[in-house]
Amino acid sequence: MRGTKIAFTGPECSGKSTAAEWLAKELSCELVEEYAREYLKGRSTYSIDDLDKIALEQFDRNSAASPLVIDTEMLVMKIWCEEKYQTASDTILQLLKRQKLDIYFLCKPDFNWISDPLRENANDRERLFEIYESNLKKFNLSYCVLAGSESERKKTINDLLSGKNIL
Repeated sequence: MRGTKIAFTGPECSGKSTAAEWLAKELSCELVEEYAREYLKGRSTYSIDDLDKIALEQFDRNSAASPLVIDTEMLVMKIWCEEKYQTASDTILQLLKRQKLDIYFLCKPDFNWISDPLRENANDRERLFEIYESNLKKFNLSYCVLAGSESERKKTINDLLSGKNIL
């Protein structure tokens, strides 16, 4: 695990936080939580400038010394910005280019939606999943899809990380 940064990505309500929390405990390493939740708490609106501020802080937190398990990263910020504002800001695109992560787990939204005041895309998670996967391929990022029950996802994570001698 030494020096490894593992990130969870994917649409809203796809299990990123649950899997990240579990894996950080499993590996006894630091969990970098989603900064957007902290930043947007108590706000009813936000702007593209707010997304840049969130991305900058998330990037800084994700850049801490390894090993890290990361709940969200710059691909999430890029797709969020594109979905909300039909463009990704230059700030977010530059941060995405600079991001250095070892493994991405792409979480499939194959379970029921759980409402949350900060979630906005209840009805098109599958479409968003396809956007995430096409972006991972476009940027040539190493990823593994997590699907199924929580126990199936844990097994997939364990199998992949064991094969890479991370567990």
